[in-house]
Amino acid sequence: MTLPAMPPQADWIAQRSELEHWLSELPSGAVLGLDTEFMRRNTFYPQLALLQLGWNDRYALVDPLAFDIAEALQPLNGSNVVTVMHSASEDLETLAPWLPKGPGVLFDTQIAAAFGGMGLGISYRALVAELVGAELDKGETRSDWMQRPLTASQRAYATLDVVYLDTIHRQLGERLAQRDRTAWHAEDCERLKRKSCPREGDPQPQLALRAAAEWPREQQALLRRILLWRDTTARRLDRPRPWLVEDTLALSFAQQRPTDLEDLEQRSSGQRALRHSQREELFELLAASVLDDEMDATESIPPYPQGKAKQALAAMKECVDSTAAELDLPPGLLCSRKVLEEYVVTARWPEALEGWRRDVLHDRLTSLLPH
Repeated sequence: MTLPAMPPQADWIAQRSELEHWLSELPSGAVLGLDTEFMRRNTFYPQLALLQLGWNDRYALVDPLAFDIAEALQPLNGSNVVTVMHSASEDLETLAPWLPKGPGVLFDTQIAAAFGGMGLGISYRALVAELVGAELDKGETRSDWMQRPLTASQRAYATLDVVYLDTIHRQLGERLAQRDRTAWHAEDCERLKRKSCPREGDPQPQLALRAAAEWPREQQALLRRILLWRDTTARRLDRPRPWLVEDTLALSFAQQRPTDLEDLEQRSSGQRALRHSQREELFELLAASVLDDEMDATESIPPYPQGKAKQALAAMKECVDSTAAELDLPPGLLCSRKVLEEYVVTARWPEALEGWRRDVLHDRLTSLLPH
């Protein structure tokens, strides 16, 4: 039976000295629960609105709108404090300006739950109900966290997001140890930190647009040029990428370049962040010739598997499923279908399968590559 969760009192921290003092009391090897509330409706970068901390039955709500938290958070950079977070990827991205490499030691409870036999992608609410027996109220999920002052309901909701992390950490740590999965979990948490914290864009963004896989090299290079410009400009303007150029429009421009600026303006009407100056930039970008060195720098977009590759993909998927069953892991945790599709058509071992996954899968999957 689950009981309604009751939030404890949390300190409201609106000064740097208060945060420094709160963090200074963490002993070596402390287990720190951490969560964030952020907004990302109209911007490229997530806007940190609240930082929640929990340690030793003490809780704090930190107001990053009231002061610069950068210096105060430095003790978490490279420290041996175990930072416990649930589904941490977006939180790590939000905190990247202050913690560019993430916390020193990350324990992601969602990943741990997957290794611990609780399924892939379990929510924090479900995890609390299963392991603690408490029912969380999610009524403030879509709150405006940038408003001040926060309501009592918002503060309670935010506090509860870290209250149970220590208990969950202990229970999941035991499950990981019992299953001999502690090292695998730690490796995946380090991978998550590297993936979530980079401040630079993807150098090969065209690889995600599989619809262009059969295009000539010149068109693929032009598509990459458009997407790189979009990423750079979105970061500079702090606006979502699709507000500048949606994927379908990028594909359209690469297939058929605008004949003049008026043509570009007509075809890009409705792009909310694409002003006249950006349209001029984009038109010049599209008008320039694609040279050999640009084509050489553009990785070919892998096509969808066909023929023997499609048959090999099915065999690989069956292999992943059976291996996951042997290891008592969700197949999606071991290897996603997207990664298999990339591997079967490129024959290049995916970075996503390095580490413990390579030890488990390399020989099995390599033997299934089409010849």
